[in-house]
Amino acid sequence: MRDRFSRVATVILIALLAALVGQPYIDRLLFAATSPRAVAARSYLAESERATINLFERVSPSVVQVVGSAAGSGPTDFEGEQPREQSGTGMIWDAAGHVVTNNHVVNGTAHVAVRLASGDVVPGTIVGTAPNYDLAVVRLQNPRRLPAPITVGSSADLKVGQAAFVIGNPFGLDQSLSTGVISALKRRLPTGSGREIGNVVQTDAAVNPGNSGGPLLDSAGRLIGVTTAIISPSGSNAGIGFAIPVDTVNRVVPELIKYGRVPTPGIGIVAANEAVATRLGIEGVIIVRALPGSPAAKSGLRGIDQAAGEIGDVIVSANGQPTRRLSDLTDQLEAVGVGQEIELSIRRNNRSSTVRVRVQDISQPS
Repeated sequence: MRDRFSRVATVILIALLAALVGQPYIDRLLFAATSPRAVAARSYLAESERATINLFERVSPSVVQVVGSAAGSGPTDFEGEQPREQSGTGMIWDAAGHVVTNNHVVNGTAHVAVRLASGDVVPGTIVGTAPNYDLAVVRLQNPRRLPAPITVGSSADLKVGQAAFVIGNPFGLDQSLSTGVISALKRRLPTGSGREIGNVVQTDAAVNPGNSGGPLLDSAGRLIGVTTAIISPSGSNAGIGFAIPVDTVNRVVPELIKYGRVPTPGIGIVAANEAVATRLGIEGVIIVRALPGSPAAKSGLRGIDQAAGEIGDVIVSANGQPTRRLSDLTDQLEAVGVGQEIELSIRRNNRSSTVRVRVQDISQPS
């Protein structure tokens, strides 16, 4: 009886082991999907998804790729026969075929080509650049079909936390969309010309090389900024991207289209480095010297007395706004505009006074 029980137990054990070992083969035989799977039905897209899709479909035709080649390399043809020196993004600005992009996208190029969303490649001509704002305008040469110009919004009423969208050509991959929020406002961004762009918009929407010159959009699909730079140790997106505010763009671009340049408002002074003012415990813009014949010199502003080693005039406010650093002064000069007068409060020998100075275009010879 015991031997019979042992044999039965052994048989059962062998059967269990065989089933365990053969299970994968059985599953593969019975359950393997050897034909296309049935497509599962889904409900409607979420309202937020539909809104984002609609935004991209409306705006993306107005977004273009801008490629420039350096002098001596020949026109860019997008086919790899000529080296792509610089590549970025741009947007259709008006029905005349003007495209807005960053100055650093086209700076130093001899030939510019623009690829439209349709795939058409159109030669372009640089009609104006504004290095102080990192903006440039390219005019398309005889395009066959032009997409609608991008819709322009305002940057004056932006709020931190509101949705932000970027469309561009990161790493040359055209018509790419990234989403995020406005992370901060009123940032300051240095430019290669030595001045700072004020009221810059910060976003965590992915901005990578190739996005430069493209649109930053609000949830209505309106242009609220032109992407220009990122902060990243690796050179790729790190969640900190910057855009030139559209209110600045909307002021500068018409000047570029009309005149090819933008006046640089100033009063003709050389200002001390901010570090010098900080070291001396002075809050304001220290005038090193007033240029001969400049509005500053004509208004009696004085610079540092090098012989005596004495500080001259310190500008402490402009138009009633504190000038803690040079960028505060340039902001007010731009607000006043060339040809107008600006009221400056200065401190000289611990005495305060007010002076009115005419603003001139310091980029032009006197």
